[in-house]
Amino acid sequence: MSQYRLNADQQAIFSQADRFARERLYPLAERMDAEEWWPEDVFPEMGALGMLGTTVDPKYGGAGLDMLSAGLICQAIARSNHALALSWAAHDNLCANNLAQNGSERLREKYLPGLCNGTLIGALALTEPGAGSDALGSMRTTARRQGDHYILNGAKLYITNGPVADVILLYAKTDKDAGNHGISAFMVETSCPGFKVAQKLMKMGFRGSPTAELVLEDCQVPVENLVGKENLGVQVVMSGLDFERAMIAPIALGISERALELSIEWSKTREQFGQPLARFQMIRSKLADMYTWVESMRSFTYQVLAECSEVPAEEAGRGHVHMQAAAAVMYAANACNLVLNEMAQIHGGSGYIWESEANRLYRANKLLEIGAGTTEVRKMIISDGLLK
Repeated sequence: MSQYRLNADQQAIFSQADRFARERLYPLAERMDAEEWWPEDVFPEMGALGMLGTTVDPKYGGAGLDMLSAGLICQAIARSNHALALSWAAHDNLCANNLAQNGSERLREKYLPGLCNGTLIGALALTEPGAGSDALGSMRTTARRQGDHYILNGAKLYITNGPVADVILLYAKTDKDAGNHGISAFMVETSCPGFKVAQKLMKMGFRGSPTAELVLEDCQVPVENLVGKENLGVQVVMSGLDFERAMIAPIALGISERALELSIEWSKTREQFGQPLARFQMIRSKLADMYTWVESMRSFTYQVLAECSEVPAEEAGRGHVHMQAAAAVMYAANACNLVLNEMAQIHGGSGYIWESEANRLYRANKLLEIGAGTTEVRKMIISDGLLK
């Protein structure tokens, strides 16, 4: 692993997470992909090792790490089990970190300890049927104040961890006429009346990370479960999206590292025309390209995660970090696509077989160019920042 800007503590954090992922999480990956199976005992194990609640204050049970250190854990998990890395990011970054940054003290005390020790699984629900890139402008889920509760109605789609989550940071319109300035954020317990998982979605890749459509029908959420202030949820959304984008980049990095590792092993052992593939110049050229993409991805990913570590949550969602986070995930996703394409070419027919690890990695590539804002949305953010 590159020593790029990592101190001894960060190296130790990565090494511990990488060792756990190789020994414990890698053996689960094949079954998770084949059966869309969720290992219920893994999050409590990760919580016990300090791999959950990574950026949460220790007084709530978190590890109190910065974003770069959290990203190293995410990268290590993605190397061995990218589906679990995605679920980890939805739980640890999208839900727990967002709550820690924006929630009331009462909400932090109520939910963060369970999210940190793995007895609660978290998720975030923003996207809706018919609303992808325009998730805010097209939001139809509503929340109406009634006494000491909000009554929520609507649906959410493509929600990572949706089928297994215990608590979800969910966005709804509290003022239907105020556009983006009429959105509020809520902590919704999936056991509350009126909440249901409408369907578990079958995906091409990341199949071990469960995804769902959620429906709320007169779902009652206590007033104290409002995150931040009413109608000011857009700031929670935007700050969370920047950190989410920065945290998706190490998933792409971890996948790419494993793809390169597999390709090197295959090139050394697979023989054609009486000699290993590694003896052919075209194969060596592909490996050199893959290595260069991985190392440049690593540098940009670490740089932006380090910048996010220094940005207060209230300043995210705008300015330099907004553009940098979009650029980092865009480059990482695009470079990952290049790496995986060369991996598939090097593996040939064996990489085209569904059960192979190379195939499992290859099927993961497209989501990284879509989730947390498509490549096109990322380009809009970057160009807006350049032209201001």
